[in-house]
Amino acid sequence: MSTPTPTQLSKSGDGDPGETIAEVPLTHASLPRRAAPFTLLAFVVIGVGLQQFAGLGPVAAGVLAALGYAVAITAWSRAVEGARKSFDRFVTAVVTGAFLLAMLPLVSVLWTVVDLGRHRLDADFFNNSTIGVDITEAGAHHAIFGTLIVTGIAALMSVPIGIMTAIYLIEYGRGRLARSITFFVDVMTGIPSIVAGLFVVALFETLYGPGTRMGFMGSIALSVLMIPIVVRATEEMLKIVPNELREASYALAVPKWRTILKVVLPTALAGIASGVTLAIARVIGETAPLLLAVGMTDGDNFDAFNDRMATLPVFTYSLYRSPGLDGQDAIDLAWSAALMLIIIVMVLNLVARLVARLFAPKTRA
Repeated sequence: MSTPTPTQLSKSGDGDPGETIAEVPLTHASLPRRAAPFTLLAFVVIGVGLQQFAGLGPVAAGVLAALGYAVAITAWSRAVEGARKSFDRFVTAVVTGAFLLAMLPLVSVLWTVVDLGRHRLDADFFNNSTIGVDITEAGAHHAIFGTLIVTGIAALMSVPIGIMTAIYLIEYGRGRLARSITFFVDVMTGIPSIVAGLFVVALFETLYGPGTRMGFMGSIALSVLMIPIVVRATEEMLKIVPNELREASYALAVPKWRTILKVVLPTALAGIASGVTLAIARVIGETAPLLLAVGMTDGDNFDAFNDRMATLPVFTYSLYRSPGLDGQDAIDLAWSAALMLIIIVMVLNLVARLVARLFAPKTRA
């Protein structure tokens, strides 16, 4: 017996038994598989063309490209796929367009810094400082090492304090003391960076006299900003460690401190390391506290406990604020220093991802 087609099926209920229902298609037409990405690419090209040849700004060109893509893909889908699928395409287009518009400032900043800063990333940039050489041969050797030293000392102080504070709050903290620590961590998370710099300057000038500036002061200021980030990141990682692991360890008569050291921390190590690395990347570009607490110098000074030091954020700000008679050469050097700072932050983010992957708990398939 052959399978009946839709036109051979009878209606149910009252009516002529020989009456058949209308033919219903078993498949629906759809757009080509890559219709959406290619349409989006076409309107991105149109947006770039509007910016280059029509004189529109990047935001205006991006908005027009996003709207054009949404209208085009919705109209095409409605003509081929119907109203229901076209509405789904419209919502997807709106979300995609919003994402691209949100990415536009980031891409614009990155493109500008790379375009203006790549010309001075030469051997002189990494080998020379700005003292004793012409500005065309000057570099940021002193600022690069100053940034690494100041931030490294800040990390050495902040990471142990932040991790131990988080362990106390999650594993031991109860009562008024734990609530007070949590409150102050929340407050520290929201303080402006310049307040941390002012606090350190006031403290050290009280202890050592007016005009005191040194790299260690900048490290303390960055630590004030880093500690709450490390605490919050470590807290979240410790919270997601299953309680069953702790209970299994306690059932074997393992002390609590050893359970934390051998079970809880290794399980959360990947997330903790990633959070610490991101905290370092967050503070390494701070300018205001370093400008107040560390100051600026034109030559090499790698002693964090003696006199002023150069750092990349303050170095960039100083060159751009006071280019002097050299003008454009100094500004080009400032752009290169800004690009170098972005490269360091990107490397730290890549390290965070690598650490998270290497130290992630191993599970059997």
